[in-house]
Amino acid sequence: MLKEEERGPSDITVFAGGSTLHGVNHIFLPGGVTVRRLLWACAFLLSLSMFLYQVADRIIYYLAYHHVTTLDEMDSPLMIFPAITLCNYNSYRKSQITQNDLSWMGKMFGVPEEEYVNFLQAIGQPATKDNFIQSKTFNLTQFVTKASHNLEDMLLNCKYRGKECKAENFTTTYTRYGKCYTFNSGQDGYPLMTTLKGGTGNGLEIMMDIQQDEYLPVWGDTDETSYEAGVKVQIHSQDEPPFIDQLGFGVAPGFQTFVSCQQQRLMYLPPPWGDCMASSMNSEFFSTYSITACRIDCETRYLIENCNCRMVHMPGNAVVCTPEQYKDCADPALDFLVEKDNDYCVCQTPCNTTRYGKELSMVKIPSKASAKYLAKKFNKTEQYIAENILVLDIFFEALNYETIEQKKAYEVAGLLGDIGGQMGLFIGASILTILEIFDYLYEVFKDKVFGYVKRKKRPKRSQSDNLVNIFALFKVKRNAPKLYLNLLTLFCIYTLQHSPWELQQ
Repeated sequence: MLKEEERGPSDITVFAGGSTLHGVNHIFLPGGVTVRRLLWACAFLLSLSMFLYQVADRIIYYLAYHHVTTLDEMDSPLMIFPAITLCNYNSYRKSQITQNDLSWMGKMFGVPEEEYVNFLQAIGQPATKDNFIQSKTFNLTQFVTKASHNLEDMLLNCKYRGKECKAENFTTTYTRYGKCYTFNSGQDGYPLMTTLKGGTGNGLEIMMDIQQDEYLPVWGDTDETSYEAGVKVQIHSQDEPPFIDQLGFGVAPGFQTFVSCQQQRLMYLPPPWGDCMASSMNSEFFSTYSITACRIDCETRYLIENCNCRMVHMPGNAVVCTPEQYKDCADPALDFLVEKDNDYCVCQTPCNTTRYGKELSMVKIPSKASAKYLAKKFNKTEQYIAENILVLDIFFEALNYETIEQKKAYEVAGLLGDIGGQMGLFIGASILTILEIFDYLYEVFKDKVFGYVKRKKRPKRSQSDNLVNIFALFKVKRNAPKLYLNLLTLFCIYTLQHSPWELQQ
């Protein structure tokens, strides 16, 4: 009997017998199909289907890039005090307005040309219709610097953590309210202020005179018209420029306003889990990205593109708009951009930012008992004190901060853990089992494909080789008792050498 041919490395039965994949060794067995093998095959296919379904579900969930938000409160022994920006609601002092200024700024003040004389008389400035010659040029930046309220005149008292501070501790910054002032800006020459405790007396306390006697009379409704009296305040980080006209809060005269604030550190995820701005800011004006920096940068570029000039408070070296350009182009363009155009300025949330939550409370000032004392101290009337004096007290509620952080709800480690668990539960496999399958497929490929190519390249025997083989066989068979046996042997050899099976080989 012929020996049974040994099974090669690509034999499925050999692979199933040694594989760590559960169930396949009961399916691929020598012999025909049996009920037992069919049942094992059905059980294996069902388990494999459940496994693939669970894997697909986990992958789809992972590709949805869900996130969760965590809130935590952290204590700190030392905290950096925020930057405080202050602006008077009145942009220009009436005592600094001249007839030449009015001739240029009349449209911005809402004063028609025929009312110039009446307006000058209303603000107590001399007016002459005759012999007045308007200047050929007008520098709006110089006018804003000259006509805005000076902090030295407004600041009556200043204390930080119980120590006296002065106007020199504030830096000048320009906003849509004109010239404003920032405490603890962190700029060169102004070291960052820190605090060791929370509560009143451990922050900034200032007393200010808003100088309502210097407010311009409202003559018309313009973007520069202010109906309020008091100061606008914004609490922000040192990395963020003030955007006080939209993000500030008002402080009224005749009250002491307490502002209890808490630092909040926000950490957002970049795409695809979130939508924060992960890259650095591409701006020639600001080095650190923030929403306010992005909006100021965008508004500046928008005005330069549409009006060929910039406003006084905008950064850069572009030409400052003239008062006429302010009225006819800059103000309408900026109002349109802020109120109606949501596509031009799209500013994403930064991935790391700091903001300050605040709670405000107020008490009346001055009391009846202190009105006379304050009037005498500042050489003003009691009515003036009641209408112009305010006290602002800004402090940390406690020496801690909140962290609001977005985290990935489902990461790669969780995905692999779920897939591994499902793989072990349903088919009893592991990473090494996957490698076994790939190794088997490689053996199959090598055995079938490479073997076929090798057989194709095998050289065929020549006719002379066949004759040599025939004569050699004939020589071996020459002693046979019968001649026909030799002839039959020769015929068989010749037939095999020229058969279709040999040609296919």
